[in-house]
Amino acid sequence: MVAARITVNGEEAPLTPAATHTTALDFLRERGLTGTKEGCAEGECGACSVLVARPGVDRPTDWVAVNACLIPAAALDGQEVITSEGLAPAGTAAALHPVQEEMAARGGSQCGYCTPGFVCSMAAEYYRSDRCAHTERVEGAPQDGGADPAGSADAEHGPNGFDLHALSGNLCRCTGYRPIRDAAFAVGTPADGDPLAQRREQAPPAPVATEYVQDGRVFLRRHTLADTLQVLRERPDAVVIAGSTDFGVEVNLRARRADCVVAVDRLPELRELRVEPDSLVIGAALTLTEIERRLGGDVPLLAELFPQFASRLIRNGATLGGNLGTGSPIGDSPPVLLALEASVVLTDADGEREVPLADYFTGYRQSVRRPGELIRAVRIPLPLSPVVAFHKIAKRRFDDISSVAVAFALDVQDGIVRKARIGLGGVAATPIRSLAAEAVLEGRPWTAETVGAAARELRGEGTPMSDHRASSLYRSAMLGQSLLKLYARTTEAVSS
Repeated sequence: MVAARITVNGEEAPLTPAATHTTALDFLRERGLTGTKEGCAEGECGACSVLVARPGVDRPTDWVAVNACLIPAAALDGQEVITSEGLAPAGTAAALHPVQEEMAARGGSQCGYCTPGFVCSMAAEYYRSDRCAHTERVEGAPQDGGADPAGSADAEHGPNGFDLHALSGNLCRCTGYRPIRDAAFAVGTPADGDPLAQRREQAPPAPVATEYVQDGRVFLRRHTLADTLQVLRERPDAVVIAGSTDFGVEVNLRARRADCVVAVDRLPELRELRVEPDSLVIGAALTLTEIERRLGGDVPLLAELFPQFASRLIRNGATLGGNLGTGSPIGDSPPVLLALEASVVLTDADGEREVPLADYFTGYRQSVRRPGELIRAVRIPLPLSPVVAFHKIAKRRFDDISSVAVAFALDVQDGIVRKARIGLGGVAATPIRSLAAEAVLEGRPWTAETVGAAARELRGEGTPMSDHRASSLYRSAMLGQSLLKLYARTTEAVSS
């Protein structure tokens, strides 16, 4: 087996002697690439952002920004990484990349600690293949030019098509965000001959089989699902990772060290997205960003979820399989998938089975998934309910853990609720369905009286606890308020 190595800024870098738990952040800094910094060690500040060449949605390759503090360096074996130091073309007179130039010209940096991470996240959006200038305005968009983005389609998209969500995982504590936004909204399009733009037209590095061993611990990646399942049968103690957005935190903040880590993020069998006559099948190892871009809003409830799920940096690595596999009661995707009546396709070396998500969770971070089993896919039945909403109650608008998450999927015909599905997170040891509120709604008119009765049932769901995010009383109140909010929104839509 070929020795593990990563291509960093165009040069191959051997992984040895890094430990199997060494993060990409530490690996890069040990090579002198200190623009990549540690701010939080849990994927919330973006100071560690780097670019990785990944399979593209519209082109062969996309440059994707990820949190280097969460990814094991071994997971990047055979892949290409660009840091802030590698953005400007080597051997040219240009000292700065166009993104770096705009950040400097518009005062987007003070202490500079966060700047390289902002630059890498901004560069990923700069190279997004479907980014294009907006030609239409919407009511309420800024009109005055100057610091405000004249010509923007809305407050979160620049006239150059720059999506500010690309920076939602980057924090700055001294510059202020307006100059950074100004820089983002000022960048143009890649020039002819831009090597990173040209690189998008070539295939990304193919996944390589990795067996990296250091100090008695091993990091494994196999080419096929069958080989991976055989490893899991032989090593039931193995930790399975995809984007490592959860496991990476355990490594950094709790010093977790696994004897065996198995990566599944590049397995083709886990990366399918297909529409069948009666269902939508989403591969467990597709990142949330890939799902979002491939669906293009065709599943409205998922479209409401994605912008509220952590940050773009996290969504570039996080997967549905990982979010369900951790079994967390405060994961954002389970309430949505419960409302969509999703099922989980589980597979091991002996075969495959499908379990309704409503029956999947059995306790706090526990599920019916057996040792050696993987989540291969999530299946969402079709057709979809037309009245949907996802309400995430959190202290911050983006990049935060929810206090309460509520997802609704209702079918209202001729003023009668024909079907209601409500998924809840953050109010019990597991994500749950609100069966009592659903029962109140179904078969009854979609009126203030019906909604009020269902909201009272919602307030009594689960066993919400009090902690530093919210009190139990607040959580209960927000459950009922979410349904009232949905009713008010749908009533306004009908009346308008």
